[in-house]
Amino acid sequence: MRNVLSSFLLISSLLISGCGYTTSSLLPSHLKTIFVKPVENKIDYMNQDDRKLYIPGLETRVRTALIDRFLFDGNLKVGDADSSDLVVETRLLSFDREDIRLTTNEDVKEYRLRITVSLKMIDKTDHDAVMWEEPSFSGEGTYLTASGSENTAVEAALKDLAQRAVARTIENW
Repeated sequence: MRNVLSSFLLISSLLISGCGYTTSSLLPSHLKTIFVKPVENKIDYMNQDDRKLYIPGLETRVRTALIDRFLFDGNLKVGDADSSDLVVETRLLSFDREDIRLTTNEDVKEYRLRITVSLKMIDKTDHDAVMWEEPSFSGEGTYLTASGSENTAVEAALKDLAQRAVARTIENW
């Protein structure tokens, strides 16, 4: 009985004290707003290998995904270029499709899509200091050729990219 009571007290104290995880922002309290600049498209579509993977307006979709994710997260308000505390600069570097599963006949069964960007977070409250910078930051999505669509995988890759970028900003890791 004594062991059961000791175990109960130990588990209860651990549950009450918490594990240290928080959903709040680790940003300094003076940073309240963010502006996501229009994305600069650096993909060389004149390159024969990149031409077959062209998605019109992908840079706009990347920006929209970032804005939507910052709005969903709620730790920073999305503002305009002149009054925001933080500015995100994004360059679209590549859009890749790779085979990840093949049939016995060597036909592609599943693809992985990867959208790669460079990101820079600028703190306008600190004389345009670079808060963090990632030269190669990507999001991924997959689809089965038999039952999925490439557009669904692109949306998944955009969502993955935006979630990771917002987490990088808010959690500062």
